[in-house]
Amino acid sequence: MAMKPMVAAVESLAAATSLFRSLADPSRLAIVAHLMLGEHRVVELTEHLALAQSTVSAHLRCLLDCGVIQVRPQGRASVCSLAVPDEVRAVLQAAEQLLAATG
Repeated sequence: MAMKPMVAAVESLAAATSLFRSLADPSRLAIVAHLMLGEHRVVELTEHLALAQSTVSAHLRCLLDCGVIQVRPQGRASVCSLAVPDEVRAVLQAAEQLLAATG
C-alpha cells in the first residue's frame, strides 16, 4: 500500500527535526567545529571541551545517531570524524548566512 503524502511529509520533517536538534546544542556544535579540523579521539574532545567523558559521549551518540559523525575503534580508544564533512560545512555556512541576513 502506498504511503499517504502527508505521512511521508511528516516522517521527512521528523528526520530534519532530529538533525537540527543534534546541531542545536552549543557543546555539539563545538564538537562538530573540532571535527571540521580533522578526526579526534574522544579523550581529546573531552579535554578540548572541558566536559566529563560521559557528557561528551552522550553528545557524540546524538551526532552519530543523526549520521553527522562516524566513529571507529583505534586500540582502546574511539576516533571520531565527520561522516559528511562537505555537507556539514555547507549547513553551517548556510546557518551563518541566515543569521547574518536576519540579524
